[in-house]
Amino acid sequence: MQSHDCSPLADFIEYSPEEMLLRSSAFYEDLKRRHSIRKFSDKPVAKEIIENCIKAAGTAPSGANHQPWQFVAIQDADIKRQVREQAENHERGFYEGRAGDEWLDALKPLGTDSEKPYLEIAPWLIAIFSEKKGGITKEEKNNNYYVHESVGIATGMLITALHNAGLATLTHTPKPMSFLNKICQRSDNDRAYMLLIAGYPAEDATIPAHAQVKKSLKDIATFL
Repeated sequence: MQSHDCSPLADFIEYSPEEMLLRSSAFYEDLKRRHSIRKFSDKPVAKEIIENCIKAAGTAPSGANHQPWQFVAIQDADIKRQVREQAENHERGFYEGRAGDEWLDALKPLGTDSEKPYLEIAPWLIAIFSEKKGGITKEEKNNNYYVHESVGIATGMLITALHNAGLATLTHTPKPMSFLNKICQRSDNDRAYMLLIAGYPAEDATIPAHAQVKKSLKDIATFL
């Protein structure tokens, strides 16, 4: 094996099989309470909470450990207004036919439309970008590898971290998302990956029945 600099694995915690089963079950029960919502409260969320969640997402594995992601956390009211205006402009075209009948039919049980008031109401928007070039340090401009996969894993960890902190979330992917580069002052090296809304649910927040239907274990897993 090629020689490389390394250190001993010192922070791994081994649990008994019984505790592993309890922990895995408790974690599943906790994540079952995670729901995508579309009605947010304007109740403030401390910046430190968002920082910790982003730091947790930043521990995700990535191709060559290049960490090809950038998280832009937005709480400024004017910037959130700009995001909403641009997103709704693109979404109107989507719902007026650009998406096609099949896609729009698939969305009907969720009750979505082009109006996105939560983009201004929620205390935080987190614009997630993937980086084409980078490296182990911010200054490097090497090729990044497995970018889509790496950013996807980090995004999932961010959603989980926000839920664990006690916040509700919604993933939003307006098409196209290039307007986020201008609003968030990102270079051409960055590509908008997803917009994540985070905050407390409004008192009248609801969950579509359609969204509560989850496939069973036998439908999503095969054990060989």
